[in-house]
Amino acid sequence: MNTVRFYQHYRCLINKKHVVSLLRYTILPNTGATLKYWGYLLESPICMLVTYLSTSCSGFCGKQNSWKTPVGHDTGIKVYNSLTRRKEPLLLRSSGTATWKRVFLCTNPSCPRLSEANLNRSALCFPSVFQLRYSCGPTVYDHAHLGHACSYVRFDIIRRILSNAFGTDVIMAMVITDIDDKIIRRSQELNMSSKVLAQIYEEDFKQDMRALKVLPPTVYLRVTDNVPHVINFIQGIINNGHAYATAKGNVYFDIKSIGTRYGKLVPVGSATDGEQGHDDKRDTQDFSLWKTSKPQEPFWDSPWGKGRPGWHIECSTVASLVFGKHLDIHTGGIDLAFPHHENEIAQSEAYHQCEQWGNYFLHSGHLHLKGQEEKMSKSLKNYITIKDFLHRWSANHFRMFCLLSKYRSSIEYSETSMDEAKGLLHGITSFISEASAYMRGQLTCNPVDENLLWERLDNTKENVKAAFADDFDTLKAVDAVMDLIHHGNRQLKTVTKESSLPRSPVVYGAIVSYVQNFLDTVGISLTEAQLPAEREASATLPSVVQQLVDFRSKVRTFALAVDDPIQPVGLDVTPSKEVKKQLKEKRKLLQQEREPLVIACDVLRQDLAALGINVKDRGNVSTWELTSHKVSPQTNEEDKT
Repeated sequence: MNTVRFYQHYRCLINKKHVVSLLRYTILPNTGATLKYWGYLLESPICMLVTYLSTSCSGFCGKQNSWKTPVGHDTGIKVYNSLTRRKEPLLLRSSGTATWKRVFLCTNPSCPRLSEANLNRSALCFPSVFQLRYSCGPTVYDHAHLGHACSYVRFDIIRRILSNAFGTDVIMAMVITDIDDKIIRRSQELNMSSKVLAQIYEEDFKQDMRALKVLPPTVYLRVTDNVPHVINFIQGIINNGHAYATAKGNVYFDIKSIGTRYGKLVPVGSATDGEQGHDDKRDTQDFSLWKTSKPQEPFWDSPWGKGRPGWHIECSTVASLVFGKHLDIHTGGIDLAFPHHENEIAQSEAYHQCEQWGNYFLHSGHLHLKGQEEKMSKSLKNYITIKDFLHRWSANHFRMFCLLSKYRSSIEYSETSMDEAKGLLHGITSFISEASAYMRGQLTCNPVDENLLWERLDNTKENVKAAFADDFDTLKAVDAVMDLIHHGNRQLKTVTKESSLPRSPVVYGAIVSYVQNFLDTVGISLTEAQLPAEREASATLPSVVQQLVDFRSKVRTFALAVDDPIQPVGLDVTPSKEVKKQLKEKRKLLQQEREPLVIACDVLRQDLAALGINVKDRGNVSTWELTSHKVSPQTNEEDKT
């Protein structure tokens, strides 16, 4: 009974080979242990499937997942929650508001809202018409491919549905992982700094998202801009007894310290997160929070020595800076469920000492090439870059391709599947063209059955809304719209002879308006010209500007810091008048010597403003933005000091 239900529910996530294997082994004695073993041999989606089946198996996980139903506003939507392995009503803590993990609104370490004390409560308040969203962002070391695009477009569709169909606006932030083992290796291969490499591919990623018409987040932030917060977060976990530092300068999360609470998404047993070469762990399951730096690697000073953040800690830190100890929705690809999302949960609940950090975890299925079992991946060299894809197909084509499957299912990319998506879009545009011609009186046909069309339109509206409310079932919604178009087309049969036949333009106007509204809801605009992929070199421009602004900021900080090198050291008494006079003269001399640097920085800022690059100096930090008009900035007051 469990086996049949298990396969039917996940038939689109796995291929027949995996199904046969799982069905064969579920009938053996000691089912739990056998399923656990095979779960680790297969890909992560299979682990999720085994987890689902194991909820009724004695001896598999040894505990029932104690998910607590949130208290709050019922959105009328049911979502598949990876924490419970079933559909749950989407309940938000306040009406029209959801915290959806991907947000960060301040990168100033001295900001009082981001102090360590404020990590234990929501640092920001928003009106009740907003939803706050977070989903793991990219690791920027190479071009993004269609596997990435599939996940981002699918969750962009969900974001638009929540906003356009259910009246919940979204405030969203994305974390850019700009320090990572892959980035470091790639930068060494290309003989460039990891910072420059990350900036190039960060802009490249943003360019790809724009080309795919993925709505940008409210704000982007980088891991490297928030390392002080990461260090504070790690120290908090240590203080709570759930992490330990080693003599080598590494910090690890202590899995055993949280007992059976580890494994909320995937019952992991004795599996590890894949970290290699760490011989100073207490247990193989423990994972890195802080990594000691190796020669020629970027590093930051910390209480445990020079090093950098581990992979998982950045997301927990950023989410907690904004949302505190509670999070409504967390999204990401199914391959991130373990170890990444599992470790995020462990870290966050250990820091906040809460039982349920995130209420809903939504995971999207893999994209793979036709005839291949593996997901599309850079490591497997079986990928198509977004740029290469857009040379042949449009963003609308890819979005329709994504709409033709449930976001949780795996999806097969092929010429046939893309032709199907293209054909559906052509059918929609043809109907709109024909219906519009009929409304203008340019197409003559026999009298139409208005009552039937109005009824079909009303049914379609109900069916689409129901499909959206049922875990964002876009496939069922598209089917409902295409059925409406089919009935509309059936009655638009042109007659050859002119006659004064009765016409029904209003009902066709209503149908066209609804179809266009549906397309707008899911992010397809037939009136918007499809933009070709921009030149690859254009992604480097923001990186060049960033390097220039960073260099100017360092020069400006040096030029204004006239006090630092002349402060008396080791004096236990108040300096005499003579000493004060000498210090004043040295300060004046330094000001005179460095004044050309200050002037040069101001001139550069003004020249960049004339070119549409507005540089803003805030203390020792400078930021910039591209403007659509020339700016003539006034000299900052602080520049005069």
